[in-house]
Amino acid sequence: MPLNFTAIDFETANSSTASACAVGLARVRNGRVVATAGWLIQPPPGHDRFFELNTGIHGLRAADVVDAKTWSAQLDDIVAFAGADVLVAHNAGFDMAVLKRACAATGDACPPYRYACSLQVARNVYTLESYRLPFVAAEAGFADFVHHDPIADALACAHIMIDAARRVGAADVTALAESAGVKMSRIRVDEPDPVFFESSAPTGAALLDSGVLQAAVA
Repeated sequence: MPLNFTAIDFETANSSTASACAVGLARVRNGRVVATAGWLIQPPPGHDRFFELNTGIHGLRAADVVDAKTWSAQLDDIVAFAGADVLVAHNAGFDMAVLKRACAATGDACPPYRYACSLQVARNVYTLESYRLPFVAAEAGFADFVHHDPIADALACAHIMIDAARRVGAADVTALAESAGVKMSRIRVDEPDPVFFESSAPTGAALLDSGVLQAAVA
């Protein structure tokens, strides 16, 4: 099996993991990036207020997404790009929660994607002082990108997986996960997942629960 997958990165408007406001994607075929895409997203209603903390991370504000597609419309584009690929993300639990919880907020069916985490792979393949995305990407030979630009982050994630697969001699994502001692997971769409609704300025606990702090250090 060839090294095929789609790397994905979401940015969120606030402390709700349902508040997707941008997405970046990078398609890998036979161990090479062959296509990229990215879009701004109108976060689902009730999750559409932009917190200054999040804006400070990615630079996006409510005015930037006024003319963007809604989550329901954008979901079709995401699925069309990724197809049946395994999804890969750096700190994948956060990005998969965004996908699942944004769908829960809008009533859309969440695709049951299989996924792997480049952060977990990096921790078992590289020896670094920090496993934040910029440090790991630099080790993989992909440096000087704009962190928290979702397309750039998806590209960085893709290059980490490509480099890690080369280092361990893995031919595909499943073999890479096995070599790195990392579990391949699947989005569980058969179980209800609580959605955090933003109602006030985020607290540290709310941010930690929602994954925004994880995104900030990814």
